[in-house]
Amino acid sequence: MTQRLTPGTVALLVTAPLLWAGNAVVGRLVHDLVPPITLNFLRWVLALALLLPLTHRVLRKSSPLWPHWRRFAVLGLLGVGLYNALQYLALQTSTPINVTLVGSSMPVWMLAVGALFFGAAVTRRQLAGASLSMAGVLTVLSRGEWSQLLALRLVPGDLFMLLATISWSFYSWMLVRTREPASLRDDWAAFLTGQMVFGLAWSGALASAEWATGRTHIDWGWPLAAALLFIALGPALLAYRSWGIGVQRAGPAVAGFFSNLTPLFAALLSAAFLGEAPSAYHAVAFALIVGGIVVSSRR
Repeated sequence: MTQRLTPGTVALLVTAPLLWAGNAVVGRLVHDLVPPITLNFLRWVLALALLLPLTHRVLRKSSPLWPHWRRFAVLGLLGVGLYNALQYLALQTSTPINVTLVGSSMPVWMLAVGALFFGAAVTRRQLAGASLSMAGVLTVLSRGEWSQLLALRLVPGDLFMLLATISWSFYSWMLVRTREPASLRDDWAAFLTGQMVFGLAWSGALASAEWATGRTHIDWGWPLAAALLFIALGPALLAYRSWGIGVQRAGPAVAGFFSNLTPLFAALLSAAFLGEAPSAYHAVAFALIVGGIVVSSRR
């Protein structure tokens, strides 16, 4: 931890998971109003429109972005094009509680991706923590009935969220292996804009494929407009900024524990807005996942 964990820092680190949980709930609320991949595309179009007046200089020909365009194209694919599209696709058939709990298996995939593709060392304690987290994910996938794992009755949304989580793991490791100049890296708005520009190209291509399948109906109205404004301002911009400042103040190890508040907030918001009360197996899964994080993070 780089600084003392003040109430202000705690507020920042709680804000991001709360907004991410809200993103899952809102995605579920509007799943009948707009196709999921189209929702992702519209979200980032609006977010870029809101951010571009502050960061348009990063798109100039002399910008340090362009020598690293291949890296930003991959970051845009993984973080903007795939992750959120797969999450919204998952919410078509799965609940926000399940989606965020499956997403909490991130440490498992972070270890696997780091070891297999980035040469990162894995300790026994990390493996033990990963095993606990995976047990939590299996609890969600089995709906608390372990005998059902033999039948492998998986909701498509659970599998989409697993793919989204793996995508985010690659994205996160690429962020660690930084190559761009500090002037670009240290400007969070410009750094995000660079990813969004390329990510919009990917998400637009994916949305076009979705439209080609005949899923073109959009029920325009105030509910959808309000949802788009929220997911563009909140999860896409405010949460990113709050998390960035919080990590700088508290350090990534401490901040990581706060990210696991997302499924708890999702359960509370789902009960309030969707009438989807959490089940007992959700509590068991959450305890296993958090236990895995604690074990793997201890030194």
